[in-house]
Amino acid sequence: MPIIKSAIKRMKQTAKRRERNVGIKRDIKGAVKAFTTKPSAAGLSAAQSEIDTAVKKGLLKKATASRRKAGLAKLAKASGVTFEAKAAKAKAPAKAAPAKKAVAAKPAAAKKPAAAKKPVAKKAPAAKKPAAKK
Repeated sequence: MPIIKSAIKRMKQTAKRRERNVGIKRDIKGAVKAFTTKPSAAGLSAAQSEIDTAVKKGLLKKATASRRKAGLAKLAKASGVTFEAKAAKAKAPAKAAPAKKAVAAKPAAAKKPAAAKKPVAKKAPAAKKPAAKK
């Protein structure tokens, strides 16, 4: 057991982080296992979502997550999983836009004429410094 105050605090922090990380990893493993036993579009989505969450939390690296998701996609393709939910959303008719409320016309005196604006002069790009010789 640590004696120094900062070491005691560090030990507590490490224990908290470990618990959190183990929980996230458990969620990933459970989602992947559920998908591999019974492949479905929803299962694939859930597994990929858990992997993305782990990347966001800094638990997995991007390349590792990409490799795992590619493996899941390969398994989904081999088992013939179809993504009907995405296709249904794409084919669904667009909802009619809500009617806009009529806005009272503002008096013309309140608007500034377009000619009153000053043209903005463009600045020349800064010249690059030559590279220093070694």
